[in-house]
Amino acid sequence: MSLSKSPSGAPDEASRGSFAKVVTSSLIGTTVEWYDFFLYGSAAALVFGVVFFPESDPLTGILLAFATYAIGFVARPLGGLVFGHFGDRVGRKKLLVISLLMMGGATFAIGLLPSYATVGAAAPLMLIALRLVQGFALGGEWGGAVLLVSEHGSPKHRGFWASWPQAGVPCGNLLATAVLAVLAATMADSAFESWGWRIPFLLSGILVLVGLYVRLAVEESPVFQAAAARAAQNRAEHEVAERAPIIDVVRHHWREILVAMGVRLAENISYYVITAFILVYAVQESGFDRGTVLNALLVAAAVQLVVIPIWGALSDRFGRRPIIAVGAIGTGLWAFAFFPIIDAGGFGMVLVAAAVGLVLHAAMYGPQAAFFSELFGTRTRYSGASIGYQLASIVAGGLAPLIATWLLAQFGSAVPVSAYVAAACVVTVVAVALARETRGRDLDDPVFAKGKVASKAAQD
Repeated sequence: MSLSKSPSGAPDEASRGSFAKVVTSSLIGTTVEWYDFFLYGSAAALVFGVVFFPESDPLTGILLAFATYAIGFVARPLGGLVFGHFGDRVGRKKLLVISLLMMGGATFAIGLLPSYATVGAAAPLMLIALRLVQGFALGGEWGGAVLLVSEHGSPKHRGFWASWPQAGVPCGNLLATAVLAVLAATMADSAFESWGWRIPFLLSGILVLVGLYVRLAVEESPVFQAAAARAAQNRAEHEVAERAPIIDVVRHHWREILVAMGVRLAENISYYVITAFILVYAVQESGFDRGTVLNALLVAAAVQLVVIPIWGALSDRFGRRPIIAVGAIGTGLWAFAFFPIIDAGGFGMVLVAAAVGLVLHAAMYGPQAAFFSELFGTRTRYSGASIGYQLASIVAGGLAPLIATWLLAQFGSAVPVSAYVAAACVVTVVAVALARETRGRDLDDPVFAKGKVASKAAQD
């Protein structure tokens, strides 16, 4: 059901072109959405404490800014539930268009917000409201984007192709960091804090139009269309209403949801410590200027962009579980070297700390899209993958910069932050050990859709 075949058995030219369009649209769409989301995190670390919480001391202002940052993660599971429900009912493509419009609109509006000095407490309240919209939209984005690619592609190379939407994360981070780095290099701090920070948020409007144009051009997932046809036939023959996807996924796949959450924990926590908390630690504690850290993150994000598909391809060969475990173990060990390397001083040391950390993170993140897609049946896949992915984000990425900043302020040392990341890695390794290997599973298998063992490929 994925790619039509020529007589030789290879995908025909039209199918290859169509699939390339699906991969490209998912990558561009996720890039735009993550640009919007990461932009907020960087701005929270750099200027939001001053703009929206000016009456606090600098570290407290950053804590308050990161608190509004965390609120976006609270909204993500709700977005995952709503988008997952309708994505499993009406299709992946329509919901992806809605999520892109919501995210872009909220980000553009943040760039127009008045400061605390202008409207007082109303400013941070409006910021919180828009952050909730961002989180809600992103909660529905990830599941739809990776499923659209996973369900179009073949099982043999699913890990590689499904990792491309994942690459939208470093692409978005790369884009957000690049814009901020240019502004930091060309503007005085006073100008940046006064109005310059608004520019990257307003640019989001242009990016959304590009993403929307590409996303509207793709076709709906053939796997979803086949499953929807079977469900409609079943309803017609038996006159039984189909249960809500959330009910089925919780009833039949609650173990898979817990596995997904455990696998996600270390990946999500480590990522936001590396990309968001580093701006606090390197600038406030190690004395680096903002531009140096942003430039290091820029290069590190480019490195991660390259290695994510490589890890995805390796998971096609060796399995999802071994590659994720390698990433978790490596990240847990690197957490204790990360901060001492930054303290050693110099742009090169910051770059090494961030780049190695993101390469190890990519080993967890690259195979994740295929792995989560293969855990669930088609009529519950959007709901199941989104719930597992987004529920973990509340206690993981949403709180990671806040907890890391609190630990640093409380103990005056980064060692507790390293221990925090390492503990999350232990949980992920345990989750991987308890999971079943999913490589090669047929996503269109109607037996697997009922929560049973799917196919011979699943057992090879």
